[in-house]
Amino acid sequence: MYSKCRVKVALVGDYNAAIAAHRAIPEALRLASEALGVAVEYDWLATDSILDDAALMAYDGIWCVPGSPYAATEGALRAIRFAREQGVPFLGTCGGFQHALLEYARNRLGWTDAEHAELSPQAQNPLIAPLACALLDVSEHVHLVSGSRIAELYGVREISEQYLCRYGLVDAFVEPLMAQALKASGHDQAGAVRAIELEDHPFFIATLFQPERAALEGRLPPVVAGLVGACAVQSVHEAHLQAAV
Repeated sequence: MYSKCRVKVALVGDYNAAIAAHRAIPEALRLASEALGVAVEYDWLATDSILDDAALMAYDGIWCVPGSPYAATEGALRAIRFAREQGVPFLGTCGGFQHALLEYARNRLGWTDAEHAELSPQAQNPLIAPLACALLDVSEHVHLVSGSRIAELYGVREISEQYLCRYGLVDAFVEPLMAQALKASGHDQAGAVRAIELEDHPFFIATLFQPERAALEGRLPPVVAGLVGACAVQSVHEAHLQAAV
């Protein structure tokens, strides 16, 4: 489908071999590469190395990976903002989900006081707060919203995915946060938001769960295939534009 296409993905996060998701990510990208026929290259970008947008311009896609708190929160937020504003395919998982919400609230909605309780424990009304019950190495069912991009990728409405997470979106912020282009596309059995996506973006999905961990069991995570496919589409489009100049 994407014969001879090569894409390059920035893995935004602070690599730690002890984190299962970090070990799974290269395998997930390998499985996506084989399934789609796309040559995938990737670099781990430590958050404290992202000082300006120039560090991100060489990449066809950006994946903000688990492992928060990050060494440099502002580096992670800069990468997410760059992907959101420049239309670069984006995937956020676990901490990437939390920070995608934080970035959107601050920079798209102007909620400059939006906080993450892990980073600002003193915050009176944090956007991201401790879960009532931490999700530590557990699998839970997620209901996907009909018509959403993530539901299209999975091909089903209900999935079971793995978590390693202590923080999530506060319910009181869901309605105002989702009033524009950002939409909730997955919920747990109690209705809490577990996946989001942007409607006005080529590919922007974030999940509180860690779909990449399926790769450790030899299964291709649908959202990773979606990211690589979106990167390939963008790469082909840019190549055509350059050829036309």
